[in-house]
Amino acid sequence: MKTDVRAAIGELEELIASLPTDARAAAERIFAVTTSVGRLDPPSEMHDWITKQFGSVEAVTSQRIIRVTNLVTLEGALFNELRALRPAEVKGANEVRETIERSRGDPFDRPETGTPADTFGRIRGEHGITASNIAKYDAYHGVLVFDEHDPLVPMDEAVIRDRLLTARRWALAASEEDPAANYYFLLWNCLWRAGGSIVHGHMQMTVTRGMHYPRVEMLRRRALAYDEEHGRDYFDDLWLVHEALGLGHDRDGARVFASLAPIKESEVVVLGRAGEDESALAPAITRVIAAYRSRGVVAYNLALLLPPLAADGSDWRRFPPQARLVDRGDPANKTSDIGGMELYAAGVVAGDPFRLAEVLRS
Repeated sequence: MKTDVRAAIGELEELIASLPTDARAAAERIFAVTTSVGRLDPPSEMHDWITKQFGSVEAVTSQRIIRVTNLVTLEGALFNELRALRPAEVKGANEVRETIERSRGDPFDRPETGTPADTFGRIRGEHGITASNIAKYDAYHGVLVFDEHDPLVPMDEAVIRDRLLTARRWALAASEEDPAANYYFLLWNCLWRAGGSIVHGHMQMTVTRGMHYPRVEMLRRRALAYDEEHGRDYFDDLWLVHEALGLGHDRDGARVFASLAPIKESEVVVLGRAGEDESALAPAITRVIAAYRSRGVVAYNLALLLPPLAADGSDWRRFPPQARLVDRGDPANKTSDIGGMELYAAGVVAGDPFRLAEVLRS
């Protein structure tokens, strides 16, 4: 039984309490939720400005704060209903279009002469070609340069799947050259607001040695510890909670949900099934990106969290392929969306995941 579609993050404690027994038990195993009230006393000189910005003075004098902590991963977010109710407006759309057009003719438009190749050569897909990143994160760090310059051109499922498969072929080629380079990570920083230094559409791939990147390895270990403590699959329980709250839906064989503990705005998680590769996530990723674009989102991060390319002696049975996507905000905004709180404490999130879930469902 799902909650009403107009449920809101401000009622999360009550919503969890009303869940069916299995889902409520999973929610209580995974999440700690607290509700508090922040109060302030504005001077009369501010009243007109407050009313214009927030609708009324009363709206700011008592503000409900929802704190959500994932007890398994220790990820967490602070939601303020007042911030969630503020209208979202993308002011930089024209600037983005102008910047994309001005950047045509960059080295990625001629990748075979404008970018270096990896020592094992280039991998060519139907919709892109690989290059070696000239300033590397890791010993193996590649770029999948899209054939299409404009990163905001709509992509269908076939294009996304081809790019995921091409990137994996790059990772396998790197691992064939160095079998110890077994741990593959893919990221897509779309536009400068999301960390992309080149406008031309591209993904980045790395493979690393020894063990997986720390956050991926941590998630694997926490999922195993959850199974040992509770006799339950962590990712199945995580999905159970989000689906029961109306935050997730099963689409094209993948489990898609608006995260209750997002790293930042409008984070979406796409879970595959253990034993699948990431190409099975392509239809769901395509639809999440389309949902973002329908909301005016043009800058976002996508990351793939995957088991190693070959068996490494560790237990990855409880680790399905998964994608995480997050909105990075308006490119015209000169204030960073990430500050000290996000780096060292918890995410501060304006968007209500229940409203995001409505967009994902539609």
